[in-house]
Amino acid sequence: MKNIARKATALTLGLGLVLGMSACNRGDTAAEGGKATLAVSTLNNPFFVDLRDGAEEEAGKLGLELNVVDAQNDSATQANQLATAATDGSAGVIINAVDSEAASAALAPVVSANLPIVAVDRSVGETQVASFVASDNVAGGEQAAKALAAELGGEGKIIVLEGVPGASSTNERGEGFDKGLSQFPQIEVVSSQPANYDRAKALDVATNLLQGNPDVVGVLAMNDEMALGAIQALGAKAGKDVKVVGFDGTEDGFAAVQDGTLLATIAQNPAELGRQSVQIISKVLAGEQVESEVAVAVDTVTEQNIADFAK
Repeated sequence: MKNIARKATALTLGLGLVLGMSACNRGDTAAEGGKATLAVSTLNNPFFVDLRDGAEEEAGKLGLELNVVDAQNDSATQANQLATAATDGSAGVIINAVDSEAASAALAPVVSANLPIVAVDRSVGETQVASFVASDNVAGGEQAAKALAAELGGEGKIIVLEGVPGASSTNERGEGFDKGLSQFPQIEVVSSQPANYDRAKALDVATNLLQGNPDVVGVLAMNDEMALGAIQALGAKAGKDVKVVGFDGTEDGFAAVQDGTLLATIAQNPAELGRQSVQIISKVLAGEQVESEVAVAVDTVTEQNIADFAK
């Protein structure tokens, strides 16, 4: 996962001292499972709801008290939540950052409190973490671009709906899009704009872009929610005159693949991201060694293999 390594800073040898100090401070708390905070960027997105659910399920199995906080896609809110986590008895923090770069400053109180950190789905700038758990967003973005370009016969005008500006997933999926589309010089991206991973925002953005570019034949969206917003904007054209590709593999995304309005989605496993994040923070709290990077596989899901993924 060299692409993930590019965005995450691995655990340094000094963390061993930090863990030793924090273990002494926690006493019997870690032995009993302990308490950790899961700071989520937003729960107004099915992907992160699944991530939370997977984390809570695993925490229950491990006897870990998990305090889940929702930043509602606001970096300032997340900073306040992390400051609270540094003083509320949490022994560790799992963070899904709103903004990867802003997360470094927001995590300062957590670092000062000598609490171990696990980053999930999005990196956290230069902050040292025990582990970074994420899908290969670059590879997934490349797969999405190739799936759309192949369906279009390698030519035509498309638009791109971007995620939250500054988020590592936005940067990495964009890099993957560029890499995939570079193999199809006859594909022209006429516009690429943020819709913040939000369906309603994507409906507005896509409506405006389609009105200004009526000859668009494809839409690349950095998540399924934005893809579904684009499908709503397209109406009867979705899946027929205009092909749409999403990313995440949500239940609604799978349903759109089944009904033919969504050409493909790059399926992550958000529940598994949550589960593995909790497993890792539990190991860290117990003084065990963990991998600095954990990759969760992604798959291109189309009508040909949707039966293997949809519930």
